[in-house]
Amino acid sequence: MMTEYTIDINCDVGEGVANEAKLFPYISSCNIACGGHTGDRDSMRETLRLAKKFGVGIGAHPSYPDRENFGRKSLSMDATELSQSIKDQIHQLASICKEEKVSIQHIKPHGALYNDLAKDGELSRIFLDAIQEYKSELVVFVPFDSVLEKLALKEGFQIKVEAFADRNYTEELTLVPRTHPNALITEPLEVLNHVVRMVKERQVRTIANTFEPMLAQTYCVHGDTPEALQILTYITKELPKYQIALKR
Repeated sequence: MMTEYTIDINCDVGEGVANEAKLFPYISSCNIACGGHTGDRDSMRETLRLAKKFGVGIGAHPSYPDRENFGRKSLSMDATELSQSIKDQIHQLASICKEEKVSIQHIKPHGALYNDLAKDGELSRIFLDAIQEYKSELVVFVPFDSVLEKLALKEGFQIKVEAFADRNYTEELTLVPRTHPNALITEPLEVLNHVVRMVKERQVRTIANTFEPMLAQTYCVHGDTPEALQILTYITKELPKYQIALKR
């Protein structure tokens, strides 16, 4: 069967679930927690070794420095303090990658930081300034049509637009808050339909039952979702039926 589309599937990993060895055969990129919301040198090293073994692209997954709330709460921080935290998180992962002779390919902010960057220009500038040293070598994962995407392009960063395979969207193309009962999509068939629509029709169905534009190159399945393995095994088996291949 002829392939018409090739997509990247990524997972947030190194977050204490310890399911990476099961997930990695079904994904092409991973985002490794690097100490902000969770993770330490041991978890980073173990996770990137598994990524190397399975040929999975390695990304840094910095967040607000907030382990208590798993990085899922917006923080009001001094710009210098936040910038230094982001730098320290990425540097820590980069130093371990150097020891293990592997390379970081991308940077994806986590949780509340990711959501805040989507709409906050000042915060986006702080973030991009913090990762300036990686501008020529790494790709930044950004939400579709976000403030971060527009500023990153303007500043000459390499980007890859991300959509979420296992999360519902509002009409404003923001993620439905996790406090909402329909925030997560856990049924594998629903995830498949969600992804296929975004890939082939370039639109997403919102919880208001409207269809909004969506164009992405990488699709996230959260590694800490209990159904993550079931979702990944199912959609990677079914996607080729829709002429969609997983990037390898």
